[in-house]
Amino acid sequence: MALKHEPPTTPYHSAQEALRVLETVARISTGITDADLARHTGIGPERLTALLRMLRREGYVEQIADGAYVTGETLARLGSAQHREQALRDKLQHTLDRLRDSVGAAVYMSRYVDGEISVTQYADSPATPKVNEWVDFRSSAHATAIGKSLLTQLDHAGRRDHLARHKMARLTSRTITSDRLLLSRLESQPPTVPVLDLQEYAVGTVCAAVPVTAGSSVGCLALSLPVEHAHRLRQAADALNRNAAPVLLSMAI
Repeated sequence: MALKHEPPTTPYHSAQEALRVLETVARISTGITDADLARHTGIGPERLTALLRMLRREGYVEQIADGAYVTGETLARLGSAQHREQALRDKLQHTLDRLRDSVGAAVYMSRYVDGEISVTQYADSPATPKVNEWVDFRSSAHATAIGKSLLTQLDHAGRRDHLARHKMARLTSRTITSDRLLLSRLESQPPTVPVLDLQEYAVGTVCAAVPVTAGSSVGCLALSLPVEHAHRLRQAADALNRNAAPVLLSMAI
């Protein structure tokens, strides 16, 4: 399986910039001011302020009494080999919970591993229930925002291989069952635009997904809404995309 080469997305740039900031903070254990950070990283003051706000909120850096920045508890936990996997899951869950509340929708983290789709974590609530998985997500990539987002991150051969192993069943009247049509749409999908599912997987549910790929790890963030909230879908998807950087960051550390 090969990744399709695409230009990096805005969340990717944010995560890369945040890593530069973290690397600089970690090198200077006594603390570093925002002015020195700007000088060392080359990141402009306005952009740096936004990054530091995000890094403080996520616990990656802390501000000490004199205003300088030092590494935070989250970075220490994720940087430790012991219990790192559980620490990463806990961190991702905390981030997903925050995203659920900010976009007002159930939110999902999914990965493409060994040729199959896996929803690894999600955050829902009574007010934002998760979608009813009435057909296994592993066999319905052609109809879900999650599946289509993951497939867009593969090369053409990888997509054809997946579709050859999973029959494109018609799940609703809106489901695409032509592999030629689906492959054409995946090929033309802009990498920075959320992938949508408009009642293709389940009647009464609309979904959106954005890529969160770090290195060779193919993943995506997704959300689902009842169809009566479809008017909020694009706005919620854009908000999800703008706030994907903390997820990418935790994957990269």
